[in-house]
Formats: sequence, C-alpha cells, structure tokens
Amino acid sequence: MQLSENYWDDRYKHNDIGWDIGYVSNPLKAYFDQLNDKNLKILIPGSGHSHEAEYLFNKGFKNVFVADLSETALNQFSKRVPNFPKEQLLHANFFNLEATFDLIIEQTFFCALHPELRLNYAKKVYELLKPSGKLVGVLFNIPLNETHPPFGGNKAEYHGYFKSLFNIKTMEPCYNSISKRANNELFFICIKS
Repeated sequence: MQLSENYWDDRYKHNDIGWDIGYVSNPLKAYFDQLNDKNLKILIPGSGHSHEAEYLFNKGFKNVFVADLSETALNQFSKRVPNFPKEQLLHANFFNLEATFDLIIEQTFFCALHPELRLNYAKKVYELLKPSGKLVGVLFNIPLNETHPPFGGNKAEYHGYFKSLFNIKTMEPCYNSISKRANNELFFICIKS
C-alpha cells in the first residue's frame, strides 16, 4: 500500500476520515488546559482537521504549526479557522521539516505511519525538538491493522522506539478517552534527553 500524498488527500476529499472525532480529544484537552506558557512553539504533524490546533489557537497559543501531506485537509482547516496564520499551515512531509519546536503533539499521526517508519518518526521528533522539548499525545494500545492504517501497537513496542532518545515521563492508559476508544489508548509524555 502506498501511503502517498494522493492517498491521504483522497481520504479527505471523500470524507473517509473515521479517526476524526470532530473535536479535540479529551486526553489532549486536559493536557492543554494545564499549559501556561502561551509562547510555546508547537507542532502538530499529520494534523488533518487539527481540532487540537484550533483549540490551542482559540486559547491564545499563537505559535502553533500544523503539517499535513493533504492540501485538502489544510484547506478545510483554514476555512474552519480563518484567523489561523496561513504561514503556520505547512503542506509538507513531516520527515522533511527542519524547524525546531518546544512541543510536538501526537494525535493519530503515528498510527497512520507504516510501522517500518516508527523508529524514523522517533528520531525525527528528537531532531525537531529543542533541548528539553516534549512529545505529548495519545497512542493506540491495541492491535489494529497489518495492511493499512490505522496501525496499532502496545506500550512495550512504543518504549522500544522512544526509550533511547527520550525520558519517558509517562505512558499510561488514558482515564478520559471517548467511549469508543476506552481502554484502547495510552497518554504519553516524552522529554528530549
């Protein structure tokens, strides 16, 4: 399966986006609500409709960047959040990004990547984070698909990708997942070592 730009753009054009719950997920909302530094430079890769970026932006975080291969997804986001700065909408491959960030948010991007790319993802996040920067988000904690996204995984597997690069502050089952994802998600915080 080719998980190309066209593949993802077609998914958004045809509204074939079952992972999109239509609002910021509860675990991330709870995390965002305790952030105080509105100057944090934040990246949301594989952002899609990025309800997370909209939520942060509306809370006064003006240094939020979203990146996605799908131009359609970015255009749909821009129509929904017209005040969001256009220069912070990155139509780009995550692995080609070169800026640095204080915080990278993971929400359904990791599970969309072919499992062969997961270690490369961890290395790229490390490269993109400033010293002591954080990777924060939600990962599926269940087997899903082997031939197409979303690809699942488990805590032990994820530790293998991140432990050599990051201090894994937490990686625990979410207590506040939406009902259809209950007991199937891990909330995690990794700090660049």
